Amino acid sequence: MKISARTIAFTALLAAVICALAPWTIPVGVIPISLATLGVCLAAVVIDAKHGAAAVLTYIVLGAIGVPVFSGGRGGFGVIAGPTGGYITGYFFLAVIAGLIVDAAGGEKRVWIYPIAMTVGTVALYAFGTGWYMISTGAEFAPALAACVLPFLAGDAVKIAVATAVGFPVRRALRKTVLRARSDRCGKTDGDGADGSGGNKTI
Repeated sequence: MKISARTIAFTALLAAVICALAPWTIPVGVIPISLATLGVCLAAVVIDAKHGAAAVLTYIVLGAIGVPVFSGGRGGFGVIAGPTGGYITGYFFLAVIAGLIVDAAGGEKRVWIYPIAMTVGTVALYAFGTGWYMISTGAEFAPALAACVLPFLAGDAVKIAVATAVGFPVRRALRKTVLRARSDRCGKTDGDGADGSGGNKTI
């Protein structure tokens, strides 16, 4: 499978956004409030699910090999294997689910699908992360919910609103730019072939 330079560039840019946002945290209990969720939501919706998932996977791999891109400027596989590591892995599911829902609904035209998609993805993130926390610590469901979910509901709602406000216009602008570039490229190819000097013929 051939991977275009544009795909690599967009994926790298989205991964860089997540890496820049994720280390910023506010300590709250056992799990800090992090801007990583905002970065992941943006990555999931501004282009498509494929680019978003690839960007999040890149972020996770970078952190796992020791680059300090996780919350609080941490890095290393031990962070992922730790009690809160399920939320880092869960970012991938958030990106895939939110991205696929927006893609399927025609995200360039329907802004209302963005908060719905990101909410569903965040529920998957909560489920995976909290489940891993319970397995790692032996915590019961209610204490785990109180520590890992309830303190973050309001903040994640704000992040989803911000990601919607930013992601929708950026996605529309990018899609128009890509379509225009493809149209110009096709027009040039047709023009080259019209006079017989640059077109390809199949015999």
